[in-house]
Amino acid sequence: MQVNIAESWKHILQPEFDKAYFSDLANFVKQEYTQHTCYPNGKDIFAAFDFCAFDDVKVVVIGQDPYHGVGQANGLCFSVHDGIAHPPSLINIFKEIETDIGTAYPTSGDLSRWAKQGVLLLNATLTVRAHQAGSHQNKGWEQFTDAVISAISNSKENVVFLLWGGYAKKKGAKIDKQKHHVLTSGHPSPLSANRGYWFGNKHFSLTNTYLREKGAEEIVW
Repeated sequence: MQVNIAESWKHILQPEFDKAYFSDLANFVKQEYTQHTCYPNGKDIFAAFDFCAFDDVKVVVIGQDPYHGVGQANGLCFSVHDGIAHPPSLINIFKEIETDIGTAYPTSGDLSRWAKQGVLLLNATLTVRAHQAGSHQNKGWEQFTDAVISAISNSKENVVFLLWGGYAKKKGAKIDKQKHHVLTSGHPSPLSANRGYWFGNKHFSLTNTYLREKGAEEIVW
């Protein structure tokens, strides 16, 4: 099966594309996009892979599923296009960066600037029906993104995995913690953040400290 995904990932993920579950998933997604409004735009479904080549991956952020509001999802977890109001989770991410490393709160919510530095912004589910959170869960995306995480874990070393919230932590079961650096905290959503599970986690400075120790370039958050 041919999937329009960045070349650097194609040979690594081709075995998944050839499996029966992925064929079923592709048919489901095609049907959903034909019959309903779905996000992100079709061309952006694999955007996380377009912006961050396999060899460049230094950090992995795992989200749950795309934003389901009009114009929000752009294929990178937690990210929105310029000109779109920052969703609450993204606001809390930027607030933590502000207090953690002293970077001013940015006007742009487009996180492709992180992705281009080696941050894979991976949602566990890559598509969603408009205004229906979780509507494309348990259709095969989770199996695919588990394979992505396993490929990174098995083939690379010294990657920082940022697991925010219970859902992301479960995805972390595929990570070899002897080879990689795993940081966990509550989710940046207001529900979790306002209970004290997000702010003060210092994940952005801790990530850069680890990368520096391993001789890798730090991320300009």
